Amino acid sequence: MTVTLTRQNDDYLFHASGPNQHLVQMDFSKEGPPQGASPMELLLMAIGGCNAIDIIYVLKKQRQKVHAYTVKVTGERAEVQKAKPFKSAMVEIYLEGDIQPAKALRAASLSFEQYCSVSMSLRGSVAIDYAVFVNGEKVSAASE
Repeated sequence: MTVTLTRQNDDYLFHASGPNQHLVQMDFSKEGPPQGASPMELLLMAIGGCNAIDIIYVLKKQRQKVHAYTVKVTGERAEVQKAKPFKSAMVEIYLEGDIQPAKALRAASLSFEQYCSVSMSLRGSVAIDYAVFVNGEKVSAASE
C-alpha cells in the first residue's frame, strides 16, 4: 500500500490520499486553528475505525441489529527524547440495538486479538485496552 501527502500551503497543511483516492486533510498549527487532523489524531482514529469495521462486520454475520455505534479512543502519551508517542490507548465502544452483550464482547475480542491490522501494528509499543457498552450497560473491559 502506498499513500501520498501533498503540501497545500506554506505551513503544515497536507492532503493525504491512498489507493482509493479519498482525501484526508492533515495539519499542525501553533498559530490559528488547524485545517485538518494531526497525525496523532489520525492514529487514534485509525484504531477506532479499524476496530469499528471489524466489530460491525462480525455482529452482522451473527445477525445482530446495530442501530448506533460510537467509539471513543483516548490516547496517553509519553515523552521519549523530543517525541511524544502514545504509550497506551483506551477504546470505549458504545453499541445500541438488538444486540446480545456476549456477542458484542466476542466481536470486540476478535477484532482486538485477531483482525484489526492497526491494533496489531501497534502491539508491543502501545497498550490498548477496551470496554464495551451495549444499550448503555457496560459489558466488560479487557486489555490487549
